[in-house]
Amino acid sequence: MVEQFKAISPQLIENESMSRHTTFKIGGDADMFVSVESIDELIALIRLAKEKNVEYTVIGNGSNLLVGDRGIRGLVIEIGQGLAGYEIRGNVIYAEAGILLKKLASVAASESLSGLEEVSGVPGTLGGGIFMNAGAYGGELKDTVTKVTYVDCNGELHTIDASECDFGYRKSVFSSGGKFIVSAELELKKGDRDEIAGKMAEYTKRRREKQPISYPSAGSTFKRPEGYFAGTLIQDAGLKGYRCGGAEVSELHAGFVINCGNATAQDVIDVIEHTKETVLEKFGVELEPEVRFLGDF
Repeated sequence: MVEQFKAISPQLIENESMSRHTTFKIGGDADMFVSVESIDELIALIRLAKEKNVEYTVIGNGSNLLVGDRGIRGLVIEIGQGLAGYEIRGNVIYAEAGILLKKLASVAASESLSGLEEVSGVPGTLGGGIFMNAGAYGGELKDTVTKVTYVDCNGELHTIDASECDFGYRKSVFSSGGKFIVSAELELKKGDRDEIAGKMAEYTKRRREKQPISYPSAGSTFKRPEGYFAGTLIQDAGLKGYRCGGAEVSELHAGFVINCGNATAQDVIDVIEHTKETVLEKFGVELEPEVRFLGDF
């Protein structure tokens, strides 16, 4: 059966460590892994997987994922640099889902287009960003996205307007699965190139100073509880530096669980569970992970 998938995607790899494909640098092997190079290839793989009853998982840059130590069964399809094209028409950018948000924001800035400065430091792809309605510093992707094209679990292509995307805090219509983003249209505003670049530089500076970007992580570990900040609650609970194995609540920013040295997925789970229990006990607030859990734990 593997050969049938390889007939579609010769670049397919068997028993590929997912630690190479997540920003946490954690995860066991995927039975099969492929980074697709076209929408047609993605469609063909999904249709074959359905026909052969093979489990499949679609990911982006792996920047918001924790993959289990026992890996992922079936096929993992990455929408990455093979699907990262873009085109600019006036103040509208059409971009494929695999383009990194940092790259997209840089492209927009070079054309004096404003609207992506806040997400310029989010370490994910456009597709992953839309999936979770990524945001930072008061801006979210829903502010600029006008249309999204996706492939469904039958291998059919659809385009919907932003009004149909059901954007909310760290969620969208895509979050429930079965719809795999392949491209989007974003409407930006004309601005001053230097001002745009200045804002991006300021946000980058803030991240470097306040976030543990030198360690592997999945970004903010928890969603913001209504009326609170997760990092503040965790800090006030005395959990900065709390550690299980190679996973630790960051000393720099308590909202981040980091891989500070050969952490396993179980180490991260243990830190997350202890953090949730402690914050609930001390403050009566239930923290909800922002990180997605994939595979076998």
